[in-house]
Amino acid sequence: MSYFLSMKSYRNLLKIAGLFFIISLLSSCTVLQWRETDEEIMKRHRKLNIPAQISYFEVDSLDLNIRVLEVSEQDKEINLLFFHGSPSSLSAWNGYMTDSLLMEKANLYTVDRPGYGYSNFGDEMTSIDLQAQLMSALISERKWENVIAIGSSYGGPLAARLAILNPDVKAVMMISPAIDPKNEKDIWASRLTQWWITRWMVPTGYRVAGDEKTVHAQELARLEKDWAILNIPVVHIHGDIDDIVPYENVHYTKKVFPNIEIITTKETGHEIAWARKDLILPHLVKLIEKVEGEK
Repeated sequence: MSYFLSMKSYRNLLKIAGLFFIISLLSSCTVLQWRETDEEIMKRHRKLNIPAQISYFEVDSLDLNIRVLEVSEQDKEINLLFFHGSPSSLSAWNGYMTDSLLMEKANLYTVDRPGYGYSNFGDEMTSIDLQAQLMSALISERKWENVIAIGSSYGGPLAARLAILNPDVKAVMMISPAIDPKNEKDIWASRLTQWWITRWMVPTGYRVAGDEKTVHAQELARLEKDWAILNIPVVHIHGDIDDIVPYENVHYTKKVFPNIEIITTKETGHEIAWARKDLILPHLVKLIEKVEGEK
């Protein structure tokens, strides 16, 4: 009897641990696991009378389909490409993909990164470089020129790496980027995604995020030697009370990028990319105009 009671107590402890895990995630950017179907996305854009298209970029060698949302017109010369953090999906950029000012100035694109949304959901791809190679292949296949790569959190170093690989990327904006390999904040809850006894309790998007988090510092260390060769404009926007990605990341980017502009948003945390578009938009418009002028 005592054996079964102890097993029951053990299961209850696991359930409690899982509950605390979910609660802790909901207090951060990890709340952005949500996925919207193609029809849900198109319905929103039709309601707003915005001409949007959804397509899939197929990578046969990896049995991978990357979902791409596009709002574009033929006469626009600037292309904005948005990368979300982890966990999240292309829906994190809804406010930008429906913004009338941005639509006037550029073609807008965003993707579900591999493992998220409807890009092979649950199949993690922990290599930043491989993700950047795939995004570079997407740009080349679609023949996009004058690209500005915008990335939030995990998407920040992805946007910068893409610029290293593809000369059609003319500028980078990193918002709250997790890019300093020596300043990776330890989030204890992510460990639950790595323990077989608790991994099954964690929602799929969070498991993918945990897998990325586990090797993120090593991945960043592999890339940092190349940042010095990136001479295009790089803008780094960071909240000064970010409790997910430490503000100290700005000291790193100031040191390693030769053409960097640091913008600090006062009294703001990690959520600025999706929750404070009003703080981001003026700087993005300024970057568009800069690329236009240099072009």
